[in-house]
Amino acid sequence: MNIANINHKIQPQKELLLDHSLYNKVKTIEDLNCFLENHIFAVWDFMSLLKALQAKLTCTTTPWFPSKNPETRYLINEIVLAEETDLTIDGRHQSHYEMYIEAMKSCGANTTGIENFLSEVNSLHNIFVAIKKSNLHPNIKAFLDFTFRVIDEGKSHEIAAAFTFGREDLIPSIFTEILRNFQANFPENDLSKLIYYFERHIELDADEHGPMAMKMITELCGTDAQKWTDVEEISILALEKRIGLWDAIEEQIMMKMEIA
Repeated sequence: MNIANINHKIQPQKELLLDHSLYNKVKTIEDLNCFLENHIFAVWDFMSLLKALQAKLTCTTTPWFPSKNPETRYLINEIVLAEETDLTIDGRHQSHYEMYIEAMKSCGANTTGIENFLSEVNSLHNIFVAIKKSNLHPNIKAFLDFTFRVIDEGKSHEIAAAFTFGREDLIPSIFTEILRNFQANFPENDLSKLIYYFERHIELDADEHGPMAMKMITELCGTDAQKWTDVEEISILALEKRIGLWDAIEEQIMMKMEIA
């Protein structure tokens, strides 16, 4: 098995994600803010997948010893550099999570949900208990629980699968188009940071991170048939959880519409 086989196997889930009815429901700034206030949890847990891979594939403790595979060491460190310390629209260095938070604030979205959740995670020192105790939508809980179960299991190729195939590469372009329409229709709202965030994702994923992540999977799996099977299973599950997240956001947008 190889990357082409995996892409073929996950195509049905990717198509469901790309054809999701959520995109047509995001029609107002209020709808957009509802999306952002829920999607931020995926932005955050992506960073956890990233750092779990770095911990697995490099040496992050002292005394230092060279990790087994210099190629995967290089690939993950290059991805971490941009994801954790990328350039903002005004030339500062921030993680993509922090960039997203700033973009949320600039267009009027509420960040207290994610901030309170992270405070609870920090206080409890147990991500699974924090997820269970939260008031998040059940699908968002399932999404987060899946991510951290994969991390907790600790198999590098499975974490890499959730990181690489479970995070869609076409969604940013869809939302960039939505944001451009909003910028035209709602000029009083500053969406420049949000547009920059999505455009930056498109640029990095297409030119750098996407190919790097695919190469990392190939390095980790090699000729091990079981590892390739694991990658396929994790990738499908990750996409199904993402579809569930989209369902949850759509449901909340529709509920707000009914209340209004």
